[in-house]
Amino acid sequence: MTEREKMLSGKLYKTSDEELVKQRDLARNASSRYNSTTEEEKKERQEILKGLLGHLGEGVEIFPSVQFDYGCNTYIGDNCYINFNCTFLDCAEIRIGNNVFIGPGASFLTPVHPLLAEERNVRVDENGQKYMMEYCKQITIEDNVWFGGGVTVTPGVTVGHDTVIGAGSVVTKDIPSGVIAAGVPCNVIREITEQDRIEKIN
Repeated sequence: MTEREKMLSGKLYKTSDEELVKQRDLARNASSRYNSTTEEEKKERQEILKGLLGHLGEGVEIFPSVQFDYGCNTYIGDNCYINFNCTFLDCAEIRIGNNVFIGPGASFLTPVHPLLAEERNVRVDENGQKYMMEYCKQITIEDNVWFGGGVTVTPGVTVGHDTVIGAGSVVTKDIPSGVIAAGVPCNVIREITEQDRIEKIN
């Protein structure tokens, strides 16, 4: 099993593996190119993202700056809106559904470092090369979710469809569909109901 296969299957893997380093370099260079574009270069932005991401849906807007760790492990559905300064550490897959709104400064973090320092710290292999061991857990965002600014989503979390996550929240566990949730750690506050409708139906 390659280190990439270990990474995507949630097993411990060497972060210094040559294939993984090359993909991270590619993603960071692509992110830098994307962040250097202007508002008049929307076509160039789309070309960069389509060449980098695992999937890019129709009608997606991502405002610079944005940072992808691997890029190829991020899958974004249709009509998503991602505001300034968002980070996607996509060692495991990050799957984002349709019509997802992400506020500025949000972070989606799939890596997990070992809790024991002796397992977490930098090591040296038989060739004198330094390396670290980590594993990762997939993040899944279902359709129609809205994240306020500065939200952090931690490894292994699923957020259900039609849910709103309040600004500044740290999402450490699964959040069900159709609720407002907020806080550190993020917890469900209440369900979203017809009483929340702004445009009243005649």
